[in-house]
Amino acid sequence: MKKYIVRLTDEERETCDEVVNRLSGRSQKARRARILRQVDVGGPGWSDKQVAEAYRCTVRTVENVRKRCLLEGFQEALRGMQRGPGTVRKLLDGRQEAELIAMRLCEPPKGFGSWSLRLLAKQAVELEIVDSISHETVGRTLKRNGISGRKLQYWVIPPKANGEYAGAMEEVLHTYERPRDEKCPVICMDEQPIQLIKETRLPLPETREHPQRVDYEYKRAGTASVFLFCEPLAGWRSAHARNRRTKLDWAQEVAHLLEGRYADCEKVTLVLDNLNTHTKGALYEAFEPERARRLAERIEFCYTPKHGSWLNIAECELSSTTRQCLRGRRIGDLETLQGEIEAWSTSLNQSQRGVDWHMTVDEARRKLKSVYPKILL
Repeated sequence: MKKYIVRLTDEERETCDEVVNRLSGRSQKARRARILRQVDVGGPGWSDKQVAEAYRCTVRTVENVRKRCLLEGFQEALRGMQRGPGTVRKLLDGRQEAELIAMRLCEPPKGFGSWSLRLLAKQAVELEIVDSISHETVGRTLKRNGISGRKLQYWVIPPKANGEYAGAMEEVLHTYERPRDEKCPVICMDEQPIQLIKETRLPLPETREHPQRVDYEYKRAGTASVFLFCEPLAGWRSAHARNRRTKLDWAQEVAHLLEGRYADCEKVTLVLDNLNTHTKGALYEAFEPERARRLAERIEFCYTPKHGSWLNIAECELSSTTRQCLRGRRIGDLETLQGEIEAWSTSLNQSQRGVDWHMTVDEARRKLKSVYPKILL
């Protein structure tokens, strides 16, 4: 015989029906409303076993809902057990959590490229860390302990105790601290390869019923290279696409810059990486000696250190180009690529979006102590 008998009023039955109609089928509150509706002796009056089988829960769950309805009231039973702010249910003790985290930080088993939550749950049981565990519990445990869900992160790792790196880094940071000088502006430059891809079938346009649909098949159309120049303090950038990124391409882009927008400047400070095409010699290979010399005399080179590309503001701008203009799109020819990146840079230049660079020399000396070598004297 049931210990807690549920008798709902007409108003409470209407409330249950309203909750079921308003919430999705997987809602816990909707499930509790259905349970109360079915165990009501004034309604269907189902047994706990019938309700459990119908709504895929345990008999104990049905008993708890009836008990709360009788002891705490209809609204409390419908609302369910409420946890306090910030409380998290822990199913593992400290030792089990530590072993699970240690396993996550180790190499995955042979045959697997990275850990998945289901693989971690399976291995935890096989290694007898726990008797049983779901992948959802594994995910909550890792998140609560600050373990990233990312399997692999590419990062430019700086060297340790390297005087050359520290010297080149401070040179770039000192350059960024200069006030704007229209006669000698600071310009950053970087380049990025792009894969050109053509569609084999026309995509279906987006409608109210479905998003744009693109065929999986595509055709490779070669590669291109995007050269980007930016003047951070002026909020200006320019991107240009070329078929290659040889010394001649770089030299032509630099000449276009110095003889175009910056033709009246006495000198420009060019921040760029140490790629073997970024040299004064490239100017002499591309132009006659007189023109090459005129260009070289107006450039003050400021090279970022090896593994220090994060210091180049142009790399940040290229990252924005990829995210805002190129990602998720198939561009099949150089002309289209040039039109897209030119429209992107023009839009940003019109809004005069600048660059808020925070890292200073003093901050680098404080935060990147491992980069600096120990003093020998």
